[in-house]
Formats: sequence, structure tokens, C-alpha cells
Amino acid sequence: MTDVSAPELSLPVRSEELLNRLATRRSAPAQQLAAPAPTGEELQTLLTLALRTPDHGKLTPWRLVVLGAQTRAEIVEKLTAMTPRLPDPVKGKAVLSKLANPPLTVLVVSSPVQGHKVPVWEQELSAGAVCMNIEHAANALGYNASWITDWYSFDAEALALFGVKEGEKVAGFIHIGTLPVAPLERPRPAVSDRVEILP
Repeated sequence: MTDVSAPELSLPVRSEELLNRLATRRSAPAQQLAAPAPTGEELQTLLTLALRTPDHGKLTPWRLVVLGAQTRAEIVEKLTAMTPRLPDPVKGKAVLSKLANPPLTVLVVSSPVQGHKVPVWEQELSAGAVCMNIEHAANALGYNASWITDWYSFDAEALALFGVKEGEKVAGFIHIGTLPVAPLERPRPAVSDRVEILP
């Protein structure tokens, strides 16, 4: 396996394989993710690559929590008990399968440094970049991934179950595993519709 802990930096070179991965990247339906998922050295590789993200000021304004199946099962049981107070209890309970089913979940918590010259918004964007790095690393290791948030990402009582503290936010739950078949493509925006190129 490639050692990613102390890489030798070099100038980038064109990679058709990477371009193809980026061109075909697609989030997986979290409920359909099954084993296998990264463990051992592969998981360490994934986590190491996740942290190689843009980080203005070198603040590391994020932290990761790897949620094993047992922990998630216990949390899902407690979240289920909270669903009757939601505006749509049936949907609130149904989406918990996204958290319960995948073999591996990495919770990315945005924990910005307050009062620093680097704006909190930039620090939160850095946490989002960590989420995307996890998705790319999972794909590069041969797995599918899904970056999602649901009601429990914003509910104060639910956040306490995940150990999210005051001043922190959930950047995303990254669910990782293997799909039985490739996911379907979805509509993508045209460059001409969303990009302005100035002289």
C-alpha cells in the first residue's frame, strides 16, 4: 500500500485516471451501502488523506469521529425515540436507515477557532473540503461514499448524542461501503449556466 503519512511532494502531472474518477464521481444511496468498507491500513490511509485539505492559517478547524456499527446502533435507538416530536415523524424515522445501514461512517465536525483573523466561514469551508477529501479517498480505495446531513445534524438534543459541542456544527456524515451495482447518474449543471469567464 502507498505510504501517505510522509509523502514526497512533487509537481502535479496529468492523470487520466484521476480525471475519469472526477468525471464519474457519484454519491451513493447511503441505505444501500454494504460491506466491505475500509478497515485497518485502508482506513488509516483514508483518514490521512482526509486531513490533507486547504486550511487557511493552519488552524485544523475540524475533527473526525469514526462511528462504528455498535455506536451507531445505540444512537439510532435514541434518535428513534426523538422522532415523535418532529414535524414529520415517519420521514424522521425513515432517514435513520442512512445512519444505521452503512458499514462505516465518518462524522466530520466543524470546530472553528473563534476570534481568529481567518473568518469562521473560511474555516467551515475547510471542514467541507475534508468531507470531499473523504469521498475522493474512499473512491480511490475502491469504495462508494455518501456525504449527507439529516435532521439529527441540526437538532441540539441529537447533536449531544454525537458529542458535538457548543460552537461546533456537523459538516457531514460520510457513509462508506460497497454498492452491488453502480449508482445511476443524475442531471448535472452545464458549465455555461453556472460559470462566468471574464477576460
